Amino acid sequence: MNKPLFTYEADGHVLIVHLPEELDHHNCTGLKYETDLILSENYINRIVFDFSGTGFMDSSGIGVLLNRYKQMARSGGKVTIYGAGAQVLRILKMGGILKLMKLYDSKEDAVTG
Repeated sequence: MNKPLFTYEADGHVLIVHLPEELDHHNCTGLKYETDLILSENYINRIVFDFSGTGFMDSSGIGVLLNRYKQMARSGGKVTIYGAGAQVLRILKMGGILKLMKLYDSKEDAVTG
């Protein structure tokens, strides 16, 4: 599998993180490291997590999302989500993420909303 786990897209001060099929403890360390690097080198005031290709997420994924939420909140930024399917949505609800981050139907809405 040569495909990168995570792909990133910059849209002004917005960082869009396209997540892999599985967001679990095996790849969350990489996500945390890579986003730390991007955030340290760029002025980002919104992170958008794209779950459209993700079918599985465990508590490690919740941890990374909470970490990014706290980091953005400290600097007055926002974290939004789009594309979550039924299984991931259930985990996001159980983890309390949807009380902190707004869920959007489309990438465009998540970027501007």
